Amino acid sequence: MAIGWFDRLRIERLVWMLDQQIYDLPRARRIATRREVRANLLEASADVGTTEALRRIGGSRGLAEQYLVAEFGDRPRPSWIGAIYAAGLTPLLLNYLLSEVTNGFTDGVRAAHGSGTFAFDGVAYLQHALTVTVSGSEVALSGGSWTPWTYAIWLLIVIFAGRLWRLRRRSSQVRAGATDD
Repeated sequence: MAIGWFDRLRIERLVWMLDQQIYDLPRARRIATRREVRANLLEASADVGTTEALRRIGGSRGLAEQYLVAEFGDRPRPSWIGAIYAAGLTPLLLNYLLSEVTNGFTDGVRAAHGSGTFAFDGVAYLQHALTVTVSGSEVALSGGSWTPWTYAIWLLIVIFAGRLWRLRRRSSQVRAGATDD
């Protein structure tokens, strides 16, 4: 049976959705899994039709879980994608919030005093002291960098979002398994 372009799109949609859910697999294994699933679906579609082949395979979520369990076992596992997103998005959010606070202080200084040099303590525990110099329409800022507490909070968010504490448990289980042999 010939497979039309619409059926190929349906197959590619499932393969793409599966790929998004197995990002914790090593890259080479993920690519091999995509190719295997695509080839099996194309073959099954030629035999029984695309609708029946997709129905038999089930959803991409269940299939992804089977591949992840086969690779990592049934125990809870870390999420590298979650850690990467948290590592990238947390500084963006923090910098946005801290810059909005700084802009608010600068606007207040302009409205109340017009020009001059003013000190701002920054956001407690998150930001170092800041100096704002206003001269006409020009504004110069110095200071305001992250404190060590901010870096610690960032690290904790990355660990929490990626469930990275599970790496330690997994490595200790691997060591325990190696000593049992």
